[in-house]
Amino acid sequence: MRRVMRIRWYQSDRNPHDAVAGSRQLEKSSVFEVKKMAVEKRLAFSIVQFLRDQTHCGALNSDEQESLEVAIQCLETTFKISSSDCHLAVPQPLTEIFLNSLLKNDNLTLPESSPSPEDIERAEQLKNEGNNHMKEENYRCAVECYTKAIDLDLRNAVYYCNRAAAHSKLGNYTEATGDCERAIGIDPSYSKAYGRMGLALTAMSKYPEAITFFKKALVLDPENDTYKSNLKIAEQKQKEATSPIAAGLGFDMASLINNPAFISMAASVMQNQQVQQLMSGMMSNAVGGPAAGVGGLSDISSLIEAGQQFAQQIQQQNPELIEQLRNHIRSRSFSGSAEEHS
Repeated sequence: MRRVMRIRWYQSDRNPHDAVAGSRQLEKSSVFEVKKMAVEKRLAFSIVQFLRDQTHCGALNSDEQESLEVAIQCLETTFKISSSDCHLAVPQPLTEIFLNSLLKNDNLTLPESSPSPEDIERAEQLKNEGNNHMKEENYRCAVECYTKAIDLDLRNAVYYCNRAAAHSKLGNYTEATGDCERAIGIDPSYSKAYGRMGLALTAMSKYPEAITFFKKALVLDPENDTYKSNLKIAEQKQKEATSPIAAGLGFDMASLINNPAFISMAASVMQNQQVQQLMSGMMSNAVGGPAAGVGGLSDISSLIEAGQQFAQQIQQQNPELIEQLRNHIRSRSFSGSAEEHS
């Protein structure tokens, strides 16, 4: 009883203004924590961009590149960020921010962050060389040229955007989205960077995100027919992705059966004796027609069984070709394939 009275006395003696002040302090603390988390995400995003740039510099061996890619994946998982989070991008590369901080705080004599006229001229030459390689479909050489141009002029959004196009042609869609992020960070009004981001995201089957970027591109360039066409394609693919049949196939069957590599592989699979027996049995049932009674059900079962057997044979014989065909179909599905480079 005495203990209860002490508690009541303590509560009644407290100043109500103190409680309000404490509540406000707690609210401010919560807002600070939210802002801090947002800053940490942007910092992590910049670090990931820096690491991606290092993988393109050409100075690392395969083991070192793999280590950086693992580090990128760990950072993205830890901070819950992805290459499509372009709202986290900052205008300046992390290296520039670091150098500017050193200049300001340590009074060090460092080279100017802006490239010299000679570097700008050489970077433009390298960009043009990269564009020529793109026309000749030498996409790896194009990536090298654009990377060298970036090394000379870090602030040119065009170089990143062009390299994104080259990466997309090679099927390196993650690298392509990373370059588009950097281009948008440097120049948020650069419509082509949004358009190419949309293409890469569509190829990665990230249709809602792709639609968002195509719409942003159209806001900046409303009369661009390429963006309009690619937006319709992404919207259509999003609808198809919700279909159980489309989700099961994972790709456009009409495009696939017209592919010469697929036809050659299918012909090889059809030599399999089990597949031939299944197909022969289906044909026999079909000839029997209505007289086969409930044979229609067995026809459907045989068709499903044959399809499963066919798919297994293809997967076992050449799984790499299936993935190549998917990438080929995706990359050829967009009107952006004929897009001019800056």
